[in-house]
Amino acid sequence: MMKELSFKTRIALNYITTTGLLILAAFSAIYFIVRLTVYNHIDENLLIEVRDHLSEIKFEKKVVVFMDTEEWEEREHNSVDVNPVFVQFLDLNKKIIEKSPNLKNEKLVFHENKSGFEFFDTHLLDNKIRQIQVPLHIKNKKIGYLIIAMSLSDSTKVLQNLSDTLLIAFPVIILLLFFIARFLAGRSISPINAIINTSKIITKDNLKSRIPLPKSRDELYTLSTTINSLLYRIEEAIEREKQFTSDASHELRTPLTVIKGTLEVLIRKPRNSKEYEDKINYCINEVDHLNMLVDQLLTMARFDNQKQQINTEKVYLNAIILDVLTLNSEKINSKKLNVKFDAKTDFYIQSDTFLIITILRNIISNALKYTKNEGEVSILLFKEDSKIICKISDNGIGIKKSDLEMIYNPFFRSNYTDHPEIKGVGLGLSIVKRITELLHITFKIESEIEVGTIVTLNFEEDLKTLS
Repeated sequence: MMKELSFKTRIALNYITTTGLLILAAFSAIYFIVRLTVYNHIDENLLIEVRDHLSEIKFEKKVVVFMDTEEWEEREHNSVDVNPVFVQFLDLNKKIIEKSPNLKNEKLVFHENKSGFEFFDTHLLDNKIRQIQVPLHIKNKKIGYLIIAMSLSDSTKVLQNLSDTLLIAFPVIILLLFFIARFLAGRSISPINAIINTSKIITKDNLKSRIPLPKSRDELYTLSTTINSLLYRIEEAIEREKQFTSDASHELRTPLTVIKGTLEVLIRKPRNSKEYEDKINYCINEVDHLNMLVDQLLTMARFDNQKQQINTEKVYLNAIILDVLTLNSEKINSKKLNVKFDAKTDFYIQSDTFLIITILRNIISNALKYTKNEGEVSILLFKEDSKIICKISDNGIGIKKSDLEMIYNPFFRSNYTDHPEIKGVGLGLSIVKRITELLHITFKIESEIEVGTIVTLNFEEDLKTLS
């Protein structure tokens, strides 16, 4: 199989094809213009000769008198070296009456199919000539014919030389232009070679390389900039993936290490039932913590590894909030929290039930978790400008303003060293952020240290209320 042509060669060939057609058209135009000019000049000379000879014909004593021989020979002597003119007079029967001396033993052929004053090409011996034949009239009486011809030998030679020159110059010019075009195309697509060379050295372990930007801000500059931006995003995504994997591994290893250490301590020596019960309950709590972490990691994986499938149905917000509060009743009672849920009517939306439950469970659980004992958590559900608003507020420990942009990152926990008693892995808000973006729900957090946090959810799609 023939090797495929390189990109720069294809560019050069496309350029040469177009340019070649233009050059061919230009050369053809030059040739035909020169040919037309030459023939027009010859035709003008023939008309002059016709006019001169017609003016020299006389009718004396009922006899037609043509140019005298001496004058004819003198005129022939003056013009033979430049462009010989052949003249021949015929009677009505096409018989020769008189002819110019330069015809010698030859004669011009009368063409019956040619009308008067029509120019045409013919031959005299082996030479090409341009000929015209006109009727002769004296006192409105037709007496014969005048045939005048001029040699085309020199003109034909000039035109042939021009044709040969153009035919030789055409492939030479095309070949020269091809190599020039190929060289210029190679320089023009050098950024593409830079892209190829850079792409070859980029791997998952080497994402630092970038494509050098060309000096001219053209399409290749835009392409290089776009690919560099893509490389930046890929590098950031892989770094986030590595960090997530590292953090997830650490978070999974911590409860497992605690469980293993507790069990190892438990079997070192016989213990009473109360000690066994305490240690087993402690391990159960760590297993619960581990299960929660695994659930959250699986939820994150659903968003990272594939497009989340949305199952749209009627979702009752009031019922979901009450269910979440019921599931957290033990925490509410143990911390003696004052939880207020205020909704003037029953609200529902068209959305994905599982994803809405995930959002509200994470937000409400956070509010309950970060609110101090005997604190207050308020949940408001109301309609505003054809939109359903859910506002969840607490008077808990709050979040630093500098951390508000970071709390959506996986495994980030604001100021957790000051509150080691509050357990968590920092995945909840990251999950909530992704789900709200997927469902086009406006999600906003306002917080202040030691004052509390307010989370606002704005449901904007297909919102309806039950009367």
